[in-house]
Amino acid sequence: MTPYDGQRVVVAGLGVSGLAVARELLRAGARVLVVDARDDERTETGAAELRAGGAELRLGDAETPVDADLIVTSPGWRPDQPMLAAAVRDGIEVIGEPELAWRLRPIDAAPWVAVTGTNGKTTTVGMVEAILRAAGYRTVAAGNVGRPLIEVVLDPSYDVLAVELSSFQLYWSRDLAPDAGVVLNLAEDHLDWHGSLDAYGAAKAGIWRGNGCGAYNADDPLVTRLALEACDDPHPFTVERPVGGGFGVADGVIVDGMSGVSPDEPRPVYTADNMIPLVAVADLQVRGPHNVANAVAAAAVSRVFGLRQPLPWMAVGEGLRAYRPGRHRNELVASGGGVDWVDDSKATNPHAAAASLSAYPSVVWIAGGLLKGATVDDLIRDQGPRLRGVVLIGQDRAVIAAALARHAADVPVVTVETQDTDGMNEAVRHAAELAQPGDTVLLAPAAASMDMFRDYAERGDRFAAAARAVAGP
Repeated sequence: MTPYDGQRVVVAGLGVSGLAVARELLRAGARVLVVDARDDERTETGAAELRAGGAELRLGDAETPVDADLIVTSPGWRPDQPMLAAAVRDGIEVIGEPELAWRLRPIDAAPWVAVTGTNGKTTTVGMVEAILRAAGYRTVAAGNVGRPLIEVVLDPSYDVLAVELSSFQLYWSRDLAPDAGVVLNLAEDHLDWHGSLDAYGAAKAGIWRGNGCGAYNADDPLVTRLALEACDDPHPFTVERPVGGGFGVADGVIVDGMSGVSPDEPRPVYTADNMIPLVAVADLQVRGPHNVANAVAAAAVSRVFGLRQPLPWMAVGEGLRAYRPGRHRNELVASGGGVDWVDDSKATNPHAAAASLSAYPSVVWIAGGLLKGATVDDLIRDQGPRLRGVVLIGQDRAVIAAALARHAADVPVVTVETQDTDGMNEAVRHAAELAQPGDTVLLAPAAASMDMFRDYAERGDRFAAAARAVAGP
């Protein structure tokens, strides 16, 4: 008998997580209805499996209200989506897949070390995974990256989970309370979904719900305010020398200034101001100051988790040295004629693009797509001096062009009018014409990809293929 035995549960959205949720709810004895606006061949493939398992399907209609005990929604469905809005008005609880995973986890479930923020989540959660492995834990990165949490929490082979959580997933959570959580940064993103920056931040702060144990970015005033309001035991990190505890960087070394070392750990060698050196920045396998910040964040949340579970300080350095970045994250994809071609297609908002641009001194920037309500004036004002030229693609290219005219009028700008996937080939040709030896051609779009591409990965793959063709062997 499970809490969902005999309950009427609606699964909203038949994507990867929706399919996994429906499977587990059927195993839990729920009466499952799956709703999706799509009614295509790909959707029908998953639907056929669920029908065979006893689920009811409603495809091609995602708006008609439903009668249910619970709705488990895809993270992409906004609160004002008609079916969800009607459910909330009628007092039907709406949650997301991570919340359901939290509720279904067994009594002896693996603890969660969770990461959220506007940018750097996937890199940081990968670093956390590497640190946990170095500490001897059986672990996996899951959630907003990798396998759905609903599958991972029921897998007994893991000791600890490194969990990436988006603002959407946290918005649809109620009880979820990771053992340690970190908020990396906050900047304008998904404002079309949340409605305001304050609402977006409030969703992110849910990562500290009830755990009493969290890390936060002391260099970000919005995150700092949230942490002091929402986190019972906040531990700061910075890319500067930490003052009065916390984590940071001193003399090119990531350091732990958090008070207390477990008695069973080997005695560390302290720096002059009583901080534990963890790893030299030069030993990291990632580029740019934003990735230094990600590494400090990973060190901080891992050591905060170590307040509850054994995690030797030596494992932090070992894990960070071992970490290698994933695809489409400041990935060098081609070089030729003295020009590097770098794919950071994962930079899907202005804050991420600013971090990416800051890693290179002279850039031909390929940008554009769906800005989702974000502004780019601050980005271009700050990063304009390093721009050799700009190539603009995508639906909101005119918005970026106007900001360039206001703040970087001397920078050459080429606009690609082609609005299908072939537009990337044209963009790369223009970038090659603008680039000079010593430059980096950087795809850091500052925008989402769905206006021209299936997702950021396809956008990055097409850039990489075109770059290799232009750069040569």
